[in-house]
Amino acid sequence: MLTFIVRRFLAVIPVFAIITILVFLMLRLTPGDPAVAIAGDDATASNLAEIRQRLGLTDSILVQFLRWFGNLLHGDLGESFFFKRTVASLIAQRIEPTLALAACTILLSVLVAVPLGVLAASRQGSLLDRAVMGFSVLGFSVPVFVIGYLMIYVFAIELGWLPVQGYTRIGESFWGFLQRIAMPTLSLTVAYVALIARTTRSSMLEILHEDFIRTARAKGLPNRTVLLRHALRNAAIPILTVIGGGVALLISGAVVTESVYAIPGLGRLTIEAVLSRDFPTVQAVILLFSGFYVVVNLLIDITYTLLDPRIRY
Repeated sequence: MLTFIVRRFLAVIPVFAIITILVFLMLRLTPGDPAVAIAGDDATASNLAEIRQRLGLTDSILVQFLRWFGNLLHGDLGESFFFKRTVASLIAQRIEPTLALAACTILLSVLVAVPLGVLAASRQGSLLDRAVMGFSVLGFSVPVFVIGYLMIYVFAIELGWLPVQGYTRIGESFWGFLQRIAMPTLSLTVAYVALIARTTRSSMLEILHEDFIRTARAKGLPNRTVLLRHALRNAAIPILTVIGGGVALLISGAVVTESVYAIPGLGRLTIEAVLSRDFPTVQAVILLFSGFYVVVNLLIDITYTLLDPRIRY
């Protein structure tokens, strides 16, 4: 098992290297000039030239990459072109809302979706099964921002139960935190629950027709024991795969959701940095999101070995 884990860790290194190169090149090759975004439309040619020189944009792409990558290896994410602050301080200021939103979404989605998928599979063809499948199709088809605006209209405008926008840190007020995080979490959870519940149902249906499940039932084991101890454990690998793959959906959804609810997180920071052509900030945030995605999938790969020892070999 240790050899398998070491190999997986080593495989992450070239992945991060490729991500680093792609992120840098995509930003430099897209149209737009950070100097114009900083100086404004009325800036003179000499002003633009001075800004480009100060930011190091007049150097070749190779020189810019080597300088940025060297600083990155030393833990220096650079200084924001637009916000005039270090990128590390910007991320430290904005990371809590995004982590809270992601953690609440993943926790709520797994707690709701897995039991729904198991129940739907155990009652195949029933009204519950059809309702779960219908919700999965609908939840995965409706865009996150549409769900967000619908929730704002119902729970904030019509009922007045929840505040519309903003974020309260959990250390300031736990009740205020719950009020502010509720609608963004539910907006993201709908699509995530639909994806996980559908996969759980499909994976469980395959396992429930296996011979060892029939043997367990023939021994007189309770239905709950058959479903949870025997079927769900053997169906867990596809479910974990979808949970890990859904992190990409969660990241993209967080960007939209934070904009809808005016949450000062990394998603909103990304949009602000992209609009202002703030290269260092965009590069750092995308690398952080990519690293989070890679680490989650690495942890899921390692979890596979606990569920199925054959994978180690």
